[in-house]
Amino acid sequence: MKKEFRLPDVGEGLTEADIVSWHVKAGDTVTINQVIVDIETAKAVVELPSPYAGTVTALLVDEGQTIDVGVPIIAFDVPGAGDADPAPTQDTVPGRAQERPQKQAPEARQPVLVGYGVKPGSTSRRPRKRPPTRPGSYPTTPSAPPTGSPPTGGPGNGVGGSAGGVAPAPSAGFPAGIKLPPGIPAPPAPPASSAPPASPPATAQGQHTRNRPRVQAKPPVRRLARDLGVELGGLAGSGPEGSVTREDVERAAGEARNRSEAKAPAPAAEPHVAADLGHERAARSSLAGSSLAEERIAVRGVRKHTAAAMVASAFTAPHVTEFLQVDVTETMAAARRARDLPEFAGVKVSPLVFVAKALLVAVRRHPMINSSWDEAAQEIVVKRPVNLGIAVAAERGLLVPNVKAADALPLAGLAQAIDGLAATARAGKTTPADLAGGTITITNVGVFGVDAGTPILMPGEAAILAFGQVRDLPWVVSGELAVRKVTTLSLSFDHRIVDGELGSAVLRDVGSMLEDPIRMLAWS
Repeated sequence: MKKEFRLPDVGEGLTEADIVSWHVKAGDTVTINQVIVDIETAKAVVELPSPYAGTVTALLVDEGQTIDVGVPIIAFDVPGAGDADPAPTQDTVPGRAQERPQKQAPEARQPVLVGYGVKPGSTSRRPRKRPPTRPGSYPTTPSAPPTGSPPTGGPGNGVGGSAGGVAPAPSAGFPAGIKLPPGIPAPPAPPASSAPPASPPATAQGQHTRNRPRVQAKPPVRRLARDLGVELGGLAGSGPEGSVTREDVERAAGEARNRSEAKAPAPAAEPHVAADLGHERAARSSLAGSSLAEERIAVRGVRKHTAAAMVASAFTAPHVTEFLQVDVTETMAAARRARDLPEFAGVKVSPLVFVAKALLVAVRRHPMINSSWDEAAQEIVVKRPVNLGIAVAAERGLLVPNVKAADALPLAGLAQAIDGLAATARAGKTTPADLAGGTITITNVGVFGVDAGTPILMPGEAAILAFGQVRDLPWVVSGELAVRKVTTLSLSFDHRIVDGELGSAVLRDVGSMLEDPIRMLAWS
């Protein structure tokens, strides 16, 4: 039996994902839960297991493509599953129920990921009924389409409209049971023909476009078309209901670029610039020696999500940033001594662990710093467990996994958790669960040789602490000048929740504990 695996929603209500790499090819035999593909969502790279045991007949999408949730990505030949049509069609053939009694009950939906997917007893979606005509077009008839505005998809229409677009007008060829809205006449039925209707001529296509007030395309596709200078009205959509997809826009942009390059004189040999999705670092290194005037890198996956989150945070929460220079000589010595303790065996002990512990102790002394602003309820939500976010510069962009209930961990457990999260993020294996639910964040800009900065809050959090590089600087100790290990701390906070007094108290306490780590014990 032929089976197709559709791209699932792996959590967080995601709507699309990028195909990173396939682990199988056509002709391979797979087992249930065998990893078949890596996808990159807006949060992380996720491995998808196979829901079937059988033979791969076709890979329906290529690596690097952006696919909407619900689109088939791979086809299987599953032995012993019967010869029924897997499509969700209505059984209208008499006696079929007696011939295949096992199909009387609906097939149980199987979760595709551990911890994600469907829940027992969840409501299944009614199969969408489609007209027999070509999607996104009117039936081929001698008469013109209805002159009124076509009804939009939604409750009561009976035709599933795609987001951001307009559904085609109903026709006499619709399946039985679909009622036409009041006042909309049904056009004549299309002539019986087994061949698909030919593409309309340019004049008819122009008339068809004028009758439809809006081209069907999702907002990201419209933005991409605007950035690439592609006119959506001149494209024939290949998506559901005739909607224009990202591939249609990129194909049109490529054709336009090829035409312009054919007219222009051939330039000198230029180095190839790798700008595939997610490989931004490769693009940067190639661009260093390129003679191109500009190069465009598609914003997808983690970077796309990060950009949207930072814009939302910067223009929603009023940011305030305070700075404090701290003598961390004693903290650096404590980190060196901790590496020799058996409790820290096999764990990377860095000054960041002590900064994290100091912030956790400061949160216990000032709980309001670990909170969020609920705009809808006009309330401040104080979070009791501290889910400490650690910003990690990964290959595919900035990731901020968080240590759940970090305030309950001892120093060795905290060091192990931070080390594990950072290693997982750099390997591209961070799960959506690790990225969700953070309450306060630390970003270590010192590893890049930076003294200080003004970090932007993570959405839904009230504060973020930046830890700058540790440098040898002249410092006054007991009235005398000495060379000490000095760093700069930067605390950004949401001024709707945290006023200057609270922000200063938190920053001062963190600095005091880093100057004298014994205070961490006294205040814990």
